[in-house]
Amino acid sequence: MYIVQIASECAPVIKAGGLGDVVYGLSRELEGRGHCVEIILPKYDCMRYDHIWGLHDAYINLWVPWYDAAIHCSVYCGWVHGRVCFFIEPHCEDNFFNRGCYYGCDDDNIRFAFFCKAALEFLLKSNKRPDIIHCHDWQTGLVPVMLYEIYKYHGMEYQRVCYTIHNFKHQGIGGIDILRGTGLNRESYYFQYDHLRDNFNPFALNLMKGGIVYSNAVTTVSPYHAWEARHTDIGCGLGHTLYLHQDKFSGVLNGIDYDFWNPEIDRYIPYNYSQADFEQKAYNKKALRERLMLSHSDKPIIAYIGRLDNQKGVHLVHHGIYHALNKGAQFVLLGSATEPGINAHFQHEKHFLNDNPDVHLELGFNEELSHLIYAGADMIIVPSNYEPCGLTQMIGLKYGTVPIVRGVGGLVNTVFDRDYDQKLPPEKRNGYVFYDTDYHALESAMDRAIALWYEKPEEFRQLALQGMDYDYSWNHPGAKYVEIYDWIRHKW
Repeated sequence: MYIVQIASECAPVIKAGGLGDVVYGLSRELEGRGHCVEIILPKYDCMRYDHIWGLHDAYINLWVPWYDAAIHCSVYCGWVHGRVCFFIEPHCEDNFFNRGCYYGCDDDNIRFAFFCKAALEFLLKSNKRPDIIHCHDWQTGLVPVMLYEIYKYHGMEYQRVCYTIHNFKHQGIGGIDILRGTGLNRESYYFQYDHLRDNFNPFALNLMKGGIVYSNAVTTVSPYHAWEARHTDIGCGLGHTLYLHQDKFSGVLNGIDYDFWNPEIDRYIPYNYSQADFEQKAYNKKALRERLMLSHSDKPIIAYIGRLDNQKGVHLVHHGIYHALNKGAQFVLLGSATEPGINAHFQHEKHFLNDNPDVHLELGFNEELSHLIYAGADMIIVPSNYEPCGLTQMIGLKYGTVPIVRGVGGLVNTVFDRDYDQKLPPEKRNGYVFYDTDYHALESAMDRAIALWYEKPEEFRQLALQGMDYDYSWNHPGAKYVEIYDWIRHKW
């Protein structure tokens, strides 16, 4: 198949979150399966040009219809770690992608509406006719809308769209100017409830809703998160729309890159190890203590790696630090806060705990250190309020670091409680799960893990090894997406 991914990110050249990792990882997996994959991205001024090889002109004079005129664009082609990427650069006073940032501008909805239009115009004018167009999140929600309302009448009637939602919280809310700019125009038509009108604001258009309505298949990033989006407030108001389109909606668990996250070959850790020589992990634990000036003692290390914000259950992260210390464990935190108040709170805690030899708080993000923490810690907590997929727990499992997670989203699909899971036999279980958002729930799960480490070390070791057995690479998601692509090619 010929597959084109249209997205606002692709790691490592453009990465603000997990979206970029998915676009790159899935593209590589699909190519490995023999498919032709190309990626279309905005050409931001602040992207990592040092990760692009052979950047050259691909289409110099692309004129994109916009309002009553057209905007001149240049399209460049380059290779991002082996992936073929096209970068669209508009030449206009609006400077859509020359803002020094990827997101966060007042006119984001207009910026990415233009990107959708430009991507389709590029496919049309360059005579590219992919079997599948795979779009991601609200930024590309207008691609299927314009494909089926405009471009199918200009020679693109056979293209099929898979639309993946990574985060329901951000949906792309806009107004009439989007219709006028893109040439969709018909206000009374698109403001109908079964088209683009927001489910709760009759005067707003919802670009993510448009993606759901017009795509041939809609996915989100884990099976359980798909259920949450339809049946709980995690869907952020789109539950009824997903219900109406349930026949084409599913959850496909993201994968992780085992060429990068793999203790057998990890170049950021001092001692590589596998299940066969698992005792080498202890040397990384010693190295982690030396790096962070923790005391060398017979205690487990519990870690937290990730953003410090409400989505990640920051109140439980904070509580987990002190509960670990009270239960005779050490604690290591690596994360950056997204809000000034949360940052100030953890800066205070860092200062308060500075002389404690059993805890280290690293506020910020350090890629190299994150690898050493995964390799050196015994357990990792992921107490998220919601978690569409989650990569932290999957990385932890690969490194033999036992996850302690809240039972939401992709965490449910990847971590199976050692004591209470009813679906899997004991030899297939790999961590600890709690469900409530109060302190007692977290404490209960942490207590069970810490007690096993102290009282039954061989059983704890076996639990860690069972976690390393799991394959959360892109292999299974890649196969699932190929199934979806085949389904929509033959169904529609």
